[in-house]
Amino acid sequence: MNDENHVTLPDNSARWDDACLAAALFAVDPVGSGGIALRALPGPVREIWVELLRELLPDEVPFRRIPLHVADGRLLGGLDLAATLHAGRPVAERGLLAEADGGVVQLAMAERVSRSTAAYLSAALDNGEVQVERDGITARTPARIGVLALDEGANEEEQVPHTLLDRFAFVLDLGEIRLREAVPSDIDPEQVAQARRHLAAVTVDESALEALCGTALALGVDSLRASIAAFRVARAAAALNGRDQVAAEDVSAAARLVLAPRATRLPMPEQPEEEMQQEPPPPEDNQDEQQDQEQTPQQEMDKPLEEQVLESAEAAIPPNLLAMLQMGAMRQRSKSSGKSGAIQSGSLRGRPAGTRRGEPGAGARLNVIDTLRVAAPWQRLRRQERAEQGKDANVLVEVRRDDFRITRYRQRSETTTIFVVDASGSAALHRLAEAKGAVELLLADCYVRRDRVAMIAFRGPGAEILLPPTRSLVRAKRSLASLPGGGGTPLAAGIDAAAALADGVTRRGGTAVVILLTDGRANVNRDGIGGRAQAAEDALASAQAFRVAELKALVVDMSPRPRPDAETLAQAMGAVYLPLPHADAKALSGAVQAVS
Repeated sequence: MNDENHVTLPDNSARWDDACLAAALFAVDPVGSGGIALRALPGPVREIWVELLRELLPDEVPFRRIPLHVADGRLLGGLDLAATLHAGRPVAERGLLAEADGGVVQLAMAERVSRSTAAYLSAALDNGEVQVERDGITARTPARIGVLALDEGANEEEQVPHTLLDRFAFVLDLGEIRLREAVPSDIDPEQVAQARRHLAAVTVDESALEALCGTALALGVDSLRASIAAFRVARAAAALNGRDQVAAEDVSAAARLVLAPRATRLPMPEQPEEEMQQEPPPPEDNQDEQQDQEQTPQQEMDKPLEEQVLESAEAAIPPNLLAMLQMGAMRQRSKSSGKSGAIQSGSLRGRPAGTRRGEPGAGARLNVIDTLRVAAPWQRLRRQERAEQGKDANVLVEVRRDDFRITRYRQRSETTTIFVVDASGSAALHRLAEAKGAVELLLADCYVRRDRVAMIAFRGPGAEILLPPTRSLVRAKRSLASLPGGGGTPLAAGIDAAAALADGVTRRGGTAVVILLTDGRANVNRDGIGGRAQAAEDALASAQAFRVAELKALVVDMSPRPRPDAETLAQAMGAVYLPLPHADAKALSGAVQAVS
């Protein structure tokens, strides 16, 4: 990265101070802040931060924990099954969100939360209440909450749902902070309590609002929720500092904590050329160093508020922002759910994912609790009906066929990453070495993600499967020990072989990702005969057939100087195009993980 575009990342001590400040500001206004996404693995650093937040929250503020697989009834409220069966009439119960009204809920393993739970939390954050219409119960209960989402994601694929992140004011990452850097904070809980009482009296002038909106525009933050959250955080910062009106320091802190983590581009402030060419006048002989030191703070104070806020936010932007955005764009273009495989629903195996109406049998399992929950509201009517028919009306619970509920399951299919390597020409050894290194790096994590890798090499008259789909690192190293190289480029044969192997994977219920390493130039047709014109036509025909099969692929252009050939091939395949002329095995592995 060029020096002019390089932004220095704050050291870990500064990051920890900002994390503690975010905890204090969240404690001042948890409902207005919306929430905090805390990315950190379980450990002492995270525990210290969570304990700090608990200490800063007043004792009267409710604090509830939401488990990962929480049932809808426990989260939202609804029918109290035991009380209903005992009383013989519908009895409602309060959910966790209603119990936490005015306080905080802690969401465990937020990166794996279900879509329904994320939707319920988002609705509560938007409306400040929970509306229940289920199991014969209709109720609206207040649920003004702030959310602490603990993100334990091991890679970039595992993230808190965007619907929640968009409603959170703070996005923190404690992954690089060591235990010795997590020093105790000097923020006084009594100071936070006073700020909570003083918050309603804090005012914000138009210049502060314009500075926040201008900073969001400069950083490419399009969501209006982020600007609103920054406004509320600035008010909380002013209240924490005992001010009646938001000052420049409060606006800068809000921009640094709220807007900088959401930046999608680096700010490029416009500077007139005349000002850049002007040089400061030389100092007079009677000026000493103390006068020079006093002049710098004065120049900082003379800067417009928006420039001060933008500089504060820019200092918190990670230096690899552009690289992360490029990989994120490729990940969004992919059709699968991620490297862990596409999600498949069914009623036979996997993790429980709710229930549906149906009868047990053929592997489907009856969910007794939900069956009783559906039948409970109708017991009084059914007793009356039995009495009218002259039958015994003292039956405790009558379950009918329409009440049966069977459990639905959800599981991730196995992912197979297929490397298709151009082993022809003088650069074959270089490409094969990179592919071998990338395969070994990917296999190192296969036990965690339970995915497999395969390799196809095409050279001479056709293509050959060098490594069948496997997750065995020993077998992969043995198969990749000696790979052939040199000869013609049968690109069409390589694409056809990849499509056939990927089709076999998908037919067995898996997810296939094809990684094609080539320069896009072919000189051998499908029949193994040389000729660039016919070979290029065959390659495009194979690419179009690959696209019709709706397979996911990444075309990595490995030529020293990227040309349109590989990009045209990627468009014909419906694949992501990535030029990596100087990539090594680590860079290639990172690109594959980003797109797959």
